[in-house]
Amino acid sequence: MDKNVREDQAALKELLAMGYQSTPVTIIDAEVVIGFDQARIEKLLGL
Repeated sequence: MDKNVREDQAALKELLAMGYQSTPVTIIDAEVVIGFDQARIEKLLGL
C-alpha cells in the first residue's frame, strides 16, 4: 500500500508517530527500510 505524506495528513502523522521524519520509508514484513535501498528491498521481497 502506498501512502503519500504530502497529500495525506493521516499518513504523515502515522510516519511521525513511528519516529520517522524522512521518506521514503518502506515496511516489508515488519522490517523497515529507510531511504531507497534497492538491494535490501529486493532481499526482503525474495527477489
